[in-house]
Amino acid sequence: QEALEESGGGSVQAGESLRLSCAISGYTYRRACIAWFRQVPGKEREGVAWIYNGFGTNYGDSARGRFTISPDSAKNTVYLQMDSLQPEDTAMYYCAAKQSYCSWSRNDYASWGQGTQVTVSS
Repeated sequence: QEALEESGGGSVQAGESLRLSCAISGYTYRRACIAWFRQVPGKEREGVAWIYNGFGTNYGDSARGRFTISPDSAKNTVYLQMDSLQPEDTAMYYCAAKQSYCSWSRNDYASWGQGTQVTVSS
């Protein structure tokens, strides 16, 4: 059975870093798309980054240059390293998984974690 579990969220100051983890079961990241999305109450869920089959990556405009998505083969886990965090990065962060190609549409993803909260203060 597929399951995703996020961890690593917290409260930081602007300019600091966090690393989020997405522990995966029922998928192997080498044969799936694993994505990070984020959501602020009242707004649409926004795509942050994805990794396809363990090596192809892509980033949303807000993440490019500051965030890095990467896999850990030993743990079947995907990380989101977030550097130079800003208050506008405050959101609930979710990881999601799907077979086949990645996309930025949340409706394409079959499995979701419960989310981990990131709060950045100025």
